Amino acid sequence: MTNTHSLPPDQNAPPPGKTASGGAPAAPPSGAVWHPPRRSITILSVVALLAFIAIGCVLATFGLAPFGTEGVSTDDAYVQGHVTIVAPEVPGYIEGVFVTDFAPVHRGQLLVQIDESTYRARVAQSEADLASRQAALDNNRQNQASARARLDQRQAALMTAQAHLTRSTADHRRQAALVGDQSVSRVEYDSGLDALRSDQAALRQAQADIRAAQADVKAADVQEEVLSAQVRQAAATLDSARIDLGRTHIRAASDGVIGRTGGTHIGAYVGAGTALFSLVPGERWVVAEYKEAQTGNIRIGQAASFTVDGLNGQKFTGRVFRIAPATGSEFAVVKPDNATGNFVKIPQRIGIYIAIDPNQPNADRLAPGMSVESYVATPPQSSSDIARSTADTGTAGTQTP
Repeated sequence: MTNTHSLPPDQNAPPPGKTASGGAPAAPPSGAVWHPPRRSITILSVVALLAFIAIGCVLATFGLAPFGTEGVSTDDAYVQGHVTIVAPEVPGYIEGVFVTDFAPVHRGQLLVQIDESTYRARVAQSEADLASRQAALDNNRQNQASARARLDQRQAALMTAQAHLTRSTADHRRQAALVGDQSVSRVEYDSGLDALRSDQAALRQAQADIRAAQADVKAADVQEEVLSAQVRQAAATLDSARIDLGRTHIRAASDGVIGRTGGTHIGAYVGAGTALFSLVPGERWVVAEYKEAQTGNIRIGQAASFTVDGLNGQKFTGRVFRIAPATGSEFAVVKPDNATGNFVKIPQRIGIYIAIDPNQPNADRLAPGMSVESYVATPPQSSSDIARSTADTGTAGTQTP
């Protein structure tokens, strides 16, 4: 009978993978595959994942591909809008205030009423003065007509005097020719001579009357110019008084929202130009101050966006519609002078104006002064675009203001 019990292992047998003589490792048994330990696989996977995440964070932080985009951003940006100071053009006591703090108003809406009694009296006085001046002008025109009629009479009298002088001159010549042969008596000759002299005096008087009548006409014409100027002046004074009366009604220049009314109340006296409150129209835009190194590829018309801190970071879109012609320091009241002392280069900033696209949610909540973070998409410029931009800049630089 065959013994099926296994023999005890040989204590001197070589370990697996080695030959008995200590040479090259023996080939593994047929069908056996080596696997690394499971713990080593887990550690390698975690390390690879962490390395991938770290690389992604670095790329995203520095805006590198594939996370990077072709654009520039800045948080030195604010919502801008017109803020109109509402002020009276004429002084007086406030008679009515028809708005409250932060009330929406429309163009032409009555905001404040100033006491108009004084200005109504000025209008009435100006109307009376104009009527008086107009009456004086009308009376002078009547005088002009009378002066011209007298001139016509004087001209007729002059013609009569000339005719009498002509007849008396002829009579005197005939009498002088006949007095020598005593055909005409000396008395008749002397009488004719007296008539001649009388007609000569009458002609001179008629000529003097003509000159006087002409002077009267000229004086009436000059007086008409003076009175006409006075009428125009009185009419202008009346127009000014009516304008001042209308200015007692302070109305909204545009649609918008009223700011704080402050001390504007009934009974307060205000002078011309006294600031009552502000009116903020609805038009808004963003002014972003980009560093000069960021503006190389910014062009008018490029797409832009911005997020608003005051609206929980809501994103709005828009487009670049204006680029400042100089850096902010050039518009400062006191400009920096780098000609003396130690020079430290400071990056300058250029204002980029962004128009806000219409019909966006919460756009009506954008208020002037809000802080935003803006972004402008700036695709790389081709050589032809750069050349065209340079040519346009050079052409614009040759234009005279």
